[in-house]
Amino acid sequence: MLLVIHLVIVAINILLGVLFARGKGASLIAGYNTMPRAEREKVDKKRLCRAMSRLMFILAACWLVIAASEVFHTLILLWVGLALFLVAAIVGAICIKPIGREKT
Repeated sequence: MLLVIHLVIVAINILLGVLFARGKGASLIAGYNTMPRAEREKVDKKRLCRAMSRLMFILAACWLVIAASEVFHTLILLWVGLALFLVAAIVGAICIKPIGREKT
């Protein structure tokens, strides 16, 4: 049962990655949807969505490691997957913040 939940989380991340890869769903990005309209017009939405797409695919891969821990019944994969997920989320948030701030 837990494996199914893990795979659903992976599927959601992949679906979001595909959505962002198509340049859609920018309103789902925290921070972008709360910006004032004038500030949003300065953002390169296509670059922002592309970067978020890559982040979603990386997070899906990290969560697959967590799902593998359930398949192989090994706790080390769980901790490695969680550490990878946390590092990817933090680095992704730091790297994505400046992306698209100014249109070129």
